[in-house]
Amino acid sequence: MILRGTAIVDPGGRRLDEAISAQFDTISKTEARRIIDRGGCALNGSMVRVASRSVKSGDVIEIGVMEAGRFRELVLPPEAVLYEDSELVAVNKPAGVNTQRTPYQLKGTMEYWIAEYFRQQGSSEPARVIHRLDRGTSGVMLFPRHKRAAARLSLRFHDGFVDKCYLALAGGKPLQTDWIMDAPIGKVGSARHGIMAGGRSARTAFRVVTEGNGCSLIEARPLTGRTHQIRVHLEAAGMPIIGDTTYGGSPAPRMMLHCAGLSFESEQGAHISVQAPLDQAFHELMRERGIVVPVYPLNAYSVCCT
Repeated sequence: MILRGTAIVDPGGRRLDEAISAQFDTISKTEARRIIDRGGCALNGSMVRVASRSVKSGDVIEIGVMEAGRFRELVLPPEAVLYEDSELVAVNKPAGVNTQRTPYQLKGTMEYWIAEYFRQQGSSEPARVIHRLDRGTSGVMLFPRHKRAAARLSLRFHDGFVDKCYLALAGGKPLQTDWIMDAPIGKVGSARHGIMAGGRSARTAFRVVTEGNGCSLIEARPLTGRTHQIRVHLEAAGMPIIGDTTYGGSPAPRMMLHCAGLSFESEQGAHISVQAPLDQAFHELMRERGIVVPVYPLNAYSVCCT
């Protein structure tokens, strides 16, 4: 929820955390400081992360109030960095983490973590988000180290020169072992997309890796880049992703969708292939469903990512 108000304070000004508490009855000074710290406060349209910032009468304050328990610090182990060179850093994004800042937060997102990672390496470059994974999706994300690399990588994604390989644990079993879903996607609600006439063209190649008890491990290769594309296409195929309750999936500890690998050619013509291992929750649910797979990397899908 976004709260917005115009400050009315003494001529001498007031601290931002105090002004927020005075402006919004439901927000304590302590909670105001938490909101400011995680990047959920804007003053006159610009994000502010200093609680002692002076506020004057007429200043417009906006804060993002997050549901209780939603925010968490993002701490990644060293092995989360999958690959890095002078152009980019590849990271294994955990499920349940936002790719980039929202009106509610900056801190605790991949965007913030990468900016801090660059800073620790002595770079003042910002984190540039050139592609996204949904909050519930885990797996490979690429972050360019500078503006030129961002332009080059963005163009590769835009022109379809990045091979993307996902794994999805989906309910049910398909009639085919491999198929291509070619169905346009459009927005059908505030947080939902669906197949619809007049939507944007969307194509996804699917292949069954293996089957378990009432579910299938599916390899998905999106050939276009529409919002929620794999999720929508699997729902339309009668196989919603387990944990994806937005699209009819059965409840699970997380949404069982993982970007297993990205591959592309560098500016110098070298082939770069980055793969990300599945997390414990994904492995555990596969075992519960009787899906036996070798330890990462899976030969079944590593081929499609190289």
